[in-house]
Amino acid sequence: MTKRRSQHWFGGNGKDAFIHRSWMKNGGLPDDAFDGRPVIGICNTFSEFTPCNAHFRGLVEHIKAGVLEAGGLPLEFPVFSCGESNLRPTAMLFRNLASMDVEESIRGNPMDGVVLMAGCDKTTPSLVMGAASCDLPSIVISGGPMLNGRFKGKQIGSGTDVWKFSEDVRAGVMSEQEFANAESAMSRSPGHCMTMGTASTMASMVEALGIALPGNAAYPAVDAHRARLARMTGRRIVEMVHEDLRLSAILKREAFANAIRINGAIGGSTNAVVHLLAIAGRIGCELSLDDWDRFGRDIPTILDLMPSGRFLMEDFCYAGGLPAVMKEIAGLIELDAMTVTGRTVGENIAQAENFDPEVIRPTEKALTAQGGIAVLRGNLAPSGAIIKPSAASPGLMRHRGRAVVFEDIDHYKAIIDDPALDIDETCIMVLKNCGPKGYPGMAEVGNMALPQKLLQKGVRDMVRISDARMSGTAFGTVVLHVAPEAAVGGPLALVRNGDFIELDVDARKLHLDVSDAELDLRRQSWQAPVPAMDGGYQHLYTERVLQADRGADLDFLVGCRGAGIPRESH
Repeated sequence: MTKRRSQHWFGGNGKDAFIHRSWMKNGGLPDDAFDGRPVIGICNTFSEFTPCNAHFRGLVEHIKAGVLEAGGLPLEFPVFSCGESNLRPTAMLFRNLASMDVEESIRGNPMDGVVLMAGCDKTTPSLVMGAASCDLPSIVISGGPMLNGRFKGKQIGSGTDVWKFSEDVRAGVMSEQEFANAESAMSRSPGHCMTMGTASTMASMVEALGIALPGNAAYPAVDAHRARLARMTGRRIVEMVHEDLRLSAILKREAFANAIRINGAIGGSTNAVVHLLAIAGRIGCELSLDDWDRFGRDIPTILDLMPSGRFLMEDFCYAGGLPAVMKEIAGLIELDAMTVTGRTVGENIAQAENFDPEVIRPTEKALTAQGGIAVLRGNLAPSGAIIKPSAASPGLMRHRGRAVVFEDIDHYKAIIDDPALDIDETCIMVLKNCGPKGYPGMAEVGNMALPQKLLQKGVRDMVRISDARMSGTAFGTVVLHVAPEAAVGGPLALVRNGDFIELDVDARKLHLDVSDAELDLRRQSWQAPVPAMDGGYQHLYTERVLQADRGADLDFLVGCRGAGIPRESH
């Protein structure tokens, strides 16, 4: 048998092995802990600043128990925790930094396999990106969603109802006291967003990709099934080390195709686009923005879950979870794709059942016949832009309107509620300089709140266009991820008040009705914005980040560098 990776640290009788074993023994480990059994790293994104992951101290104990039961040695290590709810200016700015932490922690330490503990939005892609660049046997366990929110006898969803309530307050139909009361009613237990926001989407994506056990996506954080799943994950990673089942054997093109199709079926977050592109880039799998349209265009959205539908993650779980969705669209996905179970997708879902066809609809009663993510192109977005049809207003999917331009998010905040703002419901709101370089970090500000004077008229949706992202919990006819972004001189930077823009989602078209000659003239007077920070990580990020259509990774991080044995230090 090939010498285990960890044995390059712990094996033999030399000085270096003595040093490594001796220090490890100060925690009470016995001699036979280093007898060649698999050493399993447990990559933990626990942080009290990341409420979604704050229960991981308890969850990790179930993983450790599973590893021990299977004959492995579990060793926990912390990494940077990208908490969406508190981290400023945006967690996306630090996704790539966290992935570097993960990659170097895995490569530099004596582990043979790794369990990735993910929860809040960016913790999942950052962990998978870092692990993919190392390509050891790896498996993901998500922390699980919160219990459904309850307010005035009705279910409310994290994020989704925040946007609704906030606009109701600004429209004068909800009191500030009611808004305050809803605050505590929304987050009732440990866990991440219980809508199909980015956290639930990415928990679904790792299950769809085959790098988490079946059931990972939907079990609530406080359900005993989540603890059992963690225990089984600990057992399975030891088996994967024995089998040498690595991420590169699973994260193939058919796995990404499945994830894109399943994202359409569940009405998943637009943020999955940049994350899957980045993960594919790390493992060395060919995947482009156009593949999102190619694989996802004819996929019906069958999960009736906020923000696209009515229900929440608890309902999804007890309806059968992601395996039931996958079985419902089995004819549309690659059933032969390999997974961390050692079995194929088809084998994993063979016994799945749909226990609630109101929540997981049959395809003939789909929420949206054409779900997925639509990729738009045109002179306003030469490298592409995206929109989520299942969360948009059908009447606005083909629309021509006058542009009302906001040069950056501060400009937007300063004038959006000015009664003198020249805007009506037929206009198109355009936000610049909120992309990867411009914000920096491509913040979730693309679903701009509408002007108060229009909300008071009953308007609840307008076409909005930006180079930003939006929360997976958000909704509306919102065009996002415009590339190239305004901060690098993309056409978005040249849009002016009064220009007319044409959106045609069916035709996948986003067109600025301005001549090439006029755009060339405007480009001559354009000046790049001054970076927010000179020096530090933000400077590195701004200098090296790729555009949204390439996953917004740092250019020097793309690719699989492997988990070779680092040089000895003694």
